[in-house]
Amino acid sequence: MLIGELSRRTGVNAHQLRYYEAQGLLEADRGANGYREYDENAVLRVKQIRHLLGAGLSSEDIAYLLPCASGEVPELIGCPELLAAMRSRLRRLNDRMNALARSRDALTDYIEAAERTGAESYPPFDGTGREPVSA
Repeated sequence: MLIGELSRRTGVNAHQLRYYEAQGLLEADRGANGYREYDENAVLRVKQIRHLLGAGLSSEDIAYLLPCASGEVPELIGCPELLAAMRSRLRRLNDRMNALARSRDALTDYIEAAERTGAESYPPFDGTGREPVSA
């Protein structure tokens, strides 16, 4: 099938399909006319890629995981290298989530402190960031 047909059947635009191919996630043969030609397995492969991207994995992670994938969702065979890669990705996600939670908590503390202090102790704010000029 040509790239347009693969795009229609998977709901993934042709630009993304070319990107997947460039990343080594998807393979296409070239016809005599130079057009990309995908086999029937490409539909399943694209669906697997989309699910793994949805799990927050990078294209590099996915390239590593795809040989261990079966089925659309996909199911992954638990080889040690695969598990190590997924655990590493999970640790990075947890670190980012913890950093965001700390930022949220700090911002919440600043807001609460500012609300307790009250606006009456500050000069009026005119939206410019400058102190108002007295007449």
